[in-house]
This record gives sequence, structure tokens and C-alpha cells, in this order.
Amino acid sequence: MKISVGDTLPNATFQSMGDDGPVAHDIKDLTAGKKIVIFGLPGAYTNTCSTAHMPSFVRNAETIRANGVDAIYCLAVNDVHVMKSWAKDMGADVAQIGMLSDSDGSYTKEIGFDFTVPAVGFIGRSQRYSMIIENGVITSLNEEIERTTCDISGGETILDQL
Repeated sequence: MKISVGDTLPNATFQSMGDDGPVAHDIKDLTAGKKIVIFGLPGAYTNTCSTAHMPSFVRNAETIRANGVDAIYCLAVNDVHVMKSWAKDMGADVAQIGMLSDSDGSYTKEIGFDFTVPAVGFIGRSQRYSMIIENGVITSLNEEIERTTCDISGGETILDQL
């Protein structure tokens, strides 16, 4: 079942790579009493993700937080090592964008944003989207229709919605 505005995010535990190894992050802890932004994308180092989606959040992260957002997270079906390297390469670490790994794609599937294109090696990857979550409840959700575009799910759209 695909999530929508007004839904409470289902709980899950994601991983990120810390200085001393993988760190677990519970979605309930990330959202409790906070306003956060999560943006999902097909994969680190892929074309549109690297040229449009991530840069839009890196470019706007400071202003997004200045408009009342406590934290910004990127969620992808990639392992923690790839996510950490990509964050460094893209400047997401400096922009304080948290990198959440849904390494087996189970959460992406649970929220209804998974897709598969075997010809290019995308199995259970994430659709491109962004959302604003307040105390665990989705208040804004932007899903791209075409996976190769970043027209409505970027940082600028989130800024307009704050």
C-alpha cells in the first residue's frame, strides 16, 4: 500500500555509516516531536540523483532548516558504505544531510515506492520522492512520475511547501 499525506510513517530501522561502523536509526526516534524532510531516490551515483536531486537538497539544506525543519535525510536502497562515500562526494555530509540505507529495500517496498528494472540492475529500488513529516505524520508528499526527472521532488519544492 502506497503511503499518502496524513499517514503515519510505518516504523523501521535504517543504517548509516558512522566513524566506528554502522549506526542504527529508528524512524520513530527520527520523527518524534520533530519536523523532518526525507527524500528518496533510485540510487547513489546514478545520473539524475547525482546531477539534480541530491544537489537540490545540498544547495537548499541551510534554508530548509532555517524554515523550521529539524533534519533532512536521504533514503536509498544502497549499502551504508556507498551512501557514506556518495554523501562525501556530493557535499551532503557538509550540508548535514543524513544518509539512511534501506539496504534490502524492505521499507521502500512497504511504503509503496519500489520499482524494478532488471535490464539496468535496479531490483527493488526507490522511486524518486520527497516528503515533509511532522511528528511521524506525512504533511507533504511529492512523487516524480518519471524516474529520470527531478521536477517536483527537489529541495526547491520542499522550500515552497514550508
